[in-house]
Amino acid sequence: MNNVLSKAWPTSSVRILNRTKTIITLAATLFIIHYSLFPALASAVCPICTIAVVGGLGLSRYLGIDDSITGIWIGGLMISLSFWLTEWLYKRYKKMEKYNKNVVIIISILFWYGFTFIPLKYTNILGHPFNTILGIDKLIFGSIVGSTVFLFSILADKKVRQMKGKQLFIYQKVVFPMLGLTFVSLLVYFWGGLLY
Repeated sequence: MNNVLSKAWPTSSVRILNRTKTIITLAATLFIIHYSLFPALASAVCPICTIAVVGGLGLSRYLGIDDSITGIWIGGLMISLSFWLTEWLYKRYKKMEKYNKNVVIIISILFWYGFTFIPLKYTNILGHPFNTILGIDKLIFGSIVGSTVFLFSILADKKVRQMKGKQLFIYQKVVFPMLGLTFVSLLVYFWGGLLY
């Protein structure tokens, strides 16, 4: 593999690529070890689910999949990050308990939407006139759909736990949002052309 890369790229680029792969692998390994040895008592959205969403997002961009599908995974990631940020704020700062948690979640969602889309707008990734569905940019359309599906998946998981008194299977909290995002991604992939 390195022989092929060294012929195509200068050696400094190959070294940078190898170093980047090493750093990413090390960070992922440390993250997994940390959450394996020191699991949290309760999380709004589990770390594995967030990692799976990030993996799905990276894979879709790597494979050249449409921006609307990538937007679905971005939307799921933003909701996951919003719940994480809210939980972290409530654990870290005891003064947060006087604020309504739902309002903090909504503010967190707006923060992550702004943090994601404002830089994309300034780099001209958003706003191309031919990259739209129903007159909305594909990334924004997909993120709205993905956020909605992720929220409904979390609610479905909680409803099943409430009705049954327990989870139905291992990693149900991960499977519900992943199935929801995957189903909607396939739906948009195969029938999204009808929305243009």
